[in-house]
Amino acid sequence: MKNTDYAKPLQVDGKTVTFFDFNQLAADMGTSVEKLPFSIKILVENLLRKLDGRVVTETDLTHIVRWQKTYAAPVEIPYHPARVLMQDFTGVPAVVDLAAMRDAVKELGKDPARVNPLVPTELIVDHSIQVDYFGTDDALEKNVALEYSRNSERYELLKWAQKSFSNFKVVPPNSGICHQVNLENLGRVVITQDERGETLAYPDTLVGTDSHTPMINGIGVMGWGVGGIEAEAVMLGQPYYMSIPEVIGVKLTGTLQAGVTATDLVLTITEMLRKVNVVEKFVEYFGPGMKSLSVTDRATIANMTPEYGATLGFFPVDEKTLDYLELTGRGDRARLVEAYCKATGMFYTGETDPEFTQVVELDLATVVPSLAGPARPQDRISLPDLKKTFADILGCEYDRNTEIKHISEFHDESGCKTVRARRCRPVTQRRFDMELNGRPMKIGDGNIVIAAITSCTNTSNPHVLMGAGLIAKNAVARGLKVPPYVKTSLAPGSKVVMDYLESAGLVPYFDALGFHLAAFGCTTCIGNSGPLHPDIEAVIRENDLNVAAVLSGNRNFEARIHQNIKSNFLASPMLVVIFALAGRVDIDLTLEPVGIDPNGEPVYLDDLWPSHDQIDKLAKAHVKKEFYEKEYARIFDGDRFWEALDIAESTTFAWNDASTYIKNPPYFDGFSLTPQPSGDITGARVFLLLGDTVTTDHISPAGAIPQDYPAGQYLIENGVDRAQFNSYGSRRGNHEVMMRGTFGNIRIKNQLVAPKQGSFTLKFPEKKEMFNYDAAMAYEKEGTPLIVLGGKEYGTGSSRDWAAKGTTLLGIKAVIAQSYERIHRNNLVGMGVLPLVFADGESAQSLGLDGSEMLTISGLDGMTPRKQLAVKAIRTDGSAINFTVTSRLDTEVDVEYFENGGILPCVIRKMMADLND
Repeated sequence: MKNTDYAKPLQVDGKTVTFFDFNQLAADMGTSVEKLPFSIKILVENLLRKLDGRVVTETDLTHIVRWQKTYAAPVEIPYHPARVLMQDFTGVPAVVDLAAMRDAVKELGKDPARVNPLVPTELIVDHSIQVDYFGTDDALEKNVALEYSRNSERYELLKWAQKSFSNFKVVPPNSGICHQVNLENLGRVVITQDERGETLAYPDTLVGTDSHTPMINGIGVMGWGVGGIEAEAVMLGQPYYMSIPEVIGVKLTGTLQAGVTATDLVLTITEMLRKVNVVEKFVEYFGPGMKSLSVTDRATIANMTPEYGATLGFFPVDEKTLDYLELTGRGDRARLVEAYCKATGMFYTGETDPEFTQVVELDLATVVPSLAGPARPQDRISLPDLKKTFADILGCEYDRNTEIKHISEFHDESGCKTVRARRCRPVTQRRFDMELNGRPMKIGDGNIVIAAITSCTNTSNPHVLMGAGLIAKNAVARGLKVPPYVKTSLAPGSKVVMDYLESAGLVPYFDALGFHLAAFGCTTCIGNSGPLHPDIEAVIRENDLNVAAVLSGNRNFEARIHQNIKSNFLASPMLVVIFALAGRVDIDLTLEPVGIDPNGEPVYLDDLWPSHDQIDKLAKAHVKKEFYEKEYARIFDGDRFWEALDIAESTTFAWNDASTYIKNPPYFDGFSLTPQPSGDITGARVFLLLGDTVTTDHISPAGAIPQDYPAGQYLIENGVDRAQFNSYGSRRGNHEVMMRGTFGNIRIKNQLVAPKQGSFTLKFPEKKEMFNYDAAMAYEKEGTPLIVLGGKEYGTGSSRDWAAKGTTLLGIKAVIAQSYERIHRNNLVGMGVLPLVFADGESAQSLGLDGSEMLTISGLDGMTPRKQLAVKAIRTDGSAINFTVTSRLDTEVDVEYFENGGILPCVIRKMMADLND
C-alpha cells in the first residue's frame, strides 16, 4: 500500500491543496470510518499520511482504521504530532537538555547542530511572573521589571535558543498565557505544508509541556500534555508512541440557565467525569447542548481536561469554530478549515453522532452556580452549600435551615415576602485584631486573603470577564469596597482582554475594587501569587488560621496557591469579584448580603449580577477582530526588557559555572553508545511510604523555596540572598536546586515520619530522621537503590517533568503504586525509572509493608510490556513478604526507553546510529 494512492486535490480560494482521503482508504479495506469519533479520525489521517512501512506500518494503520470501543490489552501506534507547545517552566529544562545533548554529540565527535527541533516548536514565557505588586496602576510594570531581574539568566538561555535552533520560536514574557495564545493565534486547526512540490493540508495536532494543553481541543485541534522529556523526543523527530484510546462521548443537551457560567459548567463536568473514571481515555463532546456553547465556553471545558483525568477533551469543528477563527483574525484559515473538514467528513453538523466506548449525558439546564475546593478541582460545591462545607472543614456546627428561620424578613415594593439574611454569623468566632498599614482590622478563619482573576481557563472567555466588569461597575455604584486584607489581582491570558475591557469602559471599575492589571501570565493559578502582607502572614501562622483564596483558575491543590492558605476555591471571574467584596467564604450568598453600602443598606448578589443579555450585548460590541490582529502581529517581538537582552548566536551554549539558575545536567555523564543491562534491583530501601493522590505538586519542586530546606541552604552556600531565592519553577534549569526540592512540598505526608509533614524521611537501618535529599545522598554513598511506595492516582496533576527528573537524580529506581496518572507514568519511563503496580486489591498496607523492609525486585532481564515481576521484602526480624507486581512499561517502546536509561539517551544513540549508516 502507498499512501500517495489516497492523495486527493482540494480547491480552496482558487488554490489547490492535497489531502489524504482516509474515507477512501477505509472503503478499500472493506470498512467505514463515518461513525468513528472525530478524534480517532484524526489519528487515522495521521498514520495514513505518515505511512512509510518502517515507523508506521500497514498493521499500525489497520489497527486505527478498525478502532475498537475497548481493548483487552494495549495496542500501540506511532503518532506524529505536527508541532510542540511549551511554556517556560517546562521549556527551560527542555532547552537545557537540548543544549546538553549538543555537548554530548560534540564529545562523540559529531556535529552538535544535528540536535535541532525537527517539528515546529513554540515556547511562550508565561510561568515566571509573580504578583509582588498589586492594587496600583504601575503594578504590571513593577512586576515585569522584577520578573526580568529574577529570571535574566533563564531568559538569556531562551533568547539563545531562539537564535541558535531552527524551527524554534519564543513568545517573550509579558505577552500572555501559552494556552490562550495557542487558542487565539497559534492554533491552525488545519495545517498547510509545502512538500515535494505540492501543498499538503492536514489536521493541526500537537503535544505540549503543560497539562492544560487540551484547551486547544476547544477549536477542534488534537493536543494534550506530555512530559518535557517526551516533548523533546517529538521535537527531535521521534514518533509519540501511544496506546489506542477508548473514547468516552459526553452528550450535552439543553442550555445553561441564567446566571450560570462556563466555569460552573466545567466544575460540574469535572466532578461528573472523575466519577466515571476517564483516566488515560479520550473524551469527546457532542449533542445539541454542545451547539449552544460558544467556542470560548468549549475552551474552558477543554482546558480542565486533566482535572477530570482524561487525555483529551475534544470538540469537533463546526460553524462556531469558523466564526471564532474569523473573529480572531484567521479568516483565510477559516475557509481552509471549512473546505477540508467538509471534504473529509470532519465537520460536525449534529445530524449524526459518532459511536463511542461509553456515552455520558449532561443536561446543561441542571448546572448551578458553583465553586470547587478546598484542595481538589473535582470537589464541586454549589453556591448555597459553601458555608456548610467550610463549617465542616473547621469542624463547626452549621444548619442552613435553622439559619433561614432566624433571618429577617422584609417586603419588596410589590408586597411579596422575600426571605433574606441581613446579618448571619460566620461559622466560627475566631477573629484576631491586627493593624494593616496603620489601619485596625480583624482577620480570622474563613476570611479571603487572595482574590485573583487569573488563568487561561477563564480569561480566554470574554463573557465571564465582561460579566466580572459589570459586577465591579454595579458594586462601585453601590459604594462597596473590597476589604483591605484581600489581595486582589487581574492577570489575563492575552493582551486582547485589556483591549476589549478598555473599549467597554470597564477597566476603571476593576481598578476601583483593586483588581488592577498585575500581569499577562499564569500568576496565582500556578502558585505565583506573591507574598501576603507580612503582618497578615504572621497572624495566620501564629493562630493557625484557615484562611482562603478564591481564584478563576484550574488547580487548587494543597499549598499550591500560597503555602499559608489552607482553603482554595476555584470560581468564575464573576464570583471572584463577588467573594472579594464579601471578604469571606463562610457565607451563603443566596441568603446573606455581599456587603453593606454607605447608607447601611444590604447589597445582595442579585443586585450586582448582570443579565446574560447585558453581557452578550457588551461582548458583541467590544470584542473586535482588530484587537486580535493588532496584538498578534507583534506577539514574537517582546517588550523593552526582552530587546535589551544581548545574546549572540552559537552552536553550543556557553555554560556559566557560577549560575544558580542554569546548570549543565548530569544525564550524559559517562555516556556510552552501548546501554548497560538494567538487571534486578537488589537490597533496595523504601525512600518514602505515601498514600493516595500524591500529586506532581507534592513530588516536583514548586512555589517558594524555604530557607531551611536543602535547596534554600544550597542557594545560601552559593551566595544567594534570601530575598533573591525566587521560586523553584524559575530555577528548573538547575538540577542542584531541583533535586534538593524533589518530594519537598511542605504538605507531603510520608508515613515513615507520620504525623509530621514535609520533606522528611527515615534513613534505614539506623532509623534516623533526615531531609529527603540528605537521606538520598547518604543512600547513594552506600550504593543503596531506592524505591517509593504509593497508593492510588500516583502523580496526578500538572505535567511536571521534574517530578520524574528529581526522582531519578535522587537514586530512586522504581515506584510501586496502586495506579498512576498518565503523564507522570510516561515521565518516569522517560527518565529510566520503573513504574510498577500492585496486584488488584493489594497495597502496601494490605501486604503489611511499613517501609522498614529491604526489597529485591526480580525478573528485569528480558523485560517485556506489562511483565509480572517478583518482589521480596525482608522485615527487620528476618521474615519475608513475597508479592507480585506488574510493570507499567506498557509498550515495546517503553521497554526500549527503560533499557536505554530514558528517552534522551535512546534518542542520541539512534541519532548516532543514523549518522553512521
